[in-house]
Amino acid sequence: MKLIKSSFLFLTLAATIIACGPKGKTVETSEAKEVAAAAGAKSFTLNIENSVVTWIGSKPAGKHNGTINITAGSLKMNGNEIVAGNFTMGINSLKDLDMAGSDGAGKLEGHLMSADFFDAANFPEATFEITSIEAFSSANLAADNTEFETENTPATQSEILVTNPTHFISGNLTMRGTTKNITFPANVKVANGLVNAEANFNINRTDWGLMYGDEAGAADKAKDKFIYNTVTVGIVIEASTQERASL
Repeated sequence: MKLIKSSFLFLTLAATIIACGPKGKTVETSEAKEVAAAAGAKSFTLNIENSVVTWIGSKPAGKHNGTINITAGSLKMNGNEIVAGNFTMGINSLKDLDMAGSDGAGKLEGHLMSADFFDAANFPEATFEITSIEAFSSANLAADNTEFETENTPATQSEILVTNPTHFISGNLTMRGTTKNITFPANVKVANGLVNAEANFNINRTDWGLMYGDEAGAADKAKDKFIYNTVTVGIVIEASTQERASL
């Protein structure tokens, strides 16, 4: 896994290994949890043309970035507060942007959608379902991880954190048939019948079975022969009520 304009929020592949290096952060990850209830809440439909997931993949020799389209989703609101919601990502919509239009982009997109990574033939969709939301506190950001230091070490959470985060959003992220609950900081704004939310955070791709080029054995490899396990994910969401959409 539209929603991106000229300034994309990105998803970076990176992870932790036993080595000296700068500090980074990955989002808090745990087993799947019960989806948030939304009795009596008002439904806001995602405007998919203004919603998108972005990514950056890193290895010592370089980085790639791109997008995955959000194909459907909704948010449930009590007043100005999100209480539940979900969205679906179309894995086959994955695009590389840094090499757009080239043979290299097509080759990378095909590899990322293959069984080495997302296995789009068997798992064409990824989903996110909100389980809880609470007020943001910098004291509750995920603990630091140690990254293998190269010229392309993935950015830390503090470097990619969205401006003025307002909430921690927790939800079940399902990719490649595996569901994990993640918690990440987000900026949420509600005004004039629109809900806008942005987030940018790191995950460990191997938690969802994306094992190709796993960094775990990197100490025994040439520095350019692995892919960082940490993934920086960017999410931009816009949602509106049916009343707003009909205007």
